[in-house]
Amino acid sequence: MTGAKTAVAWLASVAPDPEACRRQWERDPRGVALLPAGKAWDVLILPGELGYPTLDVLTRVLDQLGPVLVGFGEARTGFLVPPGTAARWVGTGIRGAGPGTWIVVPHPERTTGGLRWLVPPDGSGTLTDPALLELAMHEAAAGPFA
Repeated sequence: MTGAKTAVAWLASVAPDPEACRRQWERDPRGVALLPAGKAWDVLILPGELGYPTLDVLTRVLDQLGPVLVGFGEARTGFLVPPGTAARWVGTGIRGAGPGTWIVVPHPERTTGGLRWLVPPDGSGTLTDPALLELAMHEAAAGPFA
């Protein structure tokens, strides 16, 4: 299975009908799917002005990042984290999407346009470690670094 097919299968696995989701993306790779959070991943949603600097910090310290979404207008950045993270997260201005919430998710190869991946999923199930994400957020919030 290619990287994109593996990523599609991984994302679609949480859909109410994984096969229908996978077929929909095969027909239209520019499309999106509405997927439930809380099964394979939760999403921590950061304001755009914090999301990009946080991603920069993580990129400098990690070899492999978990998937990262950016929304229309780049006002919000979503980091896919392990299930259960959203329920335990306490942070001003950070929203969590876990069980009972649904996320609009683009095809894994969609890296341009409104809703897109800054770091696309590779299908391996790699997620962002919440403790590292929190440390990166603190460093990013502290301001520019040398």
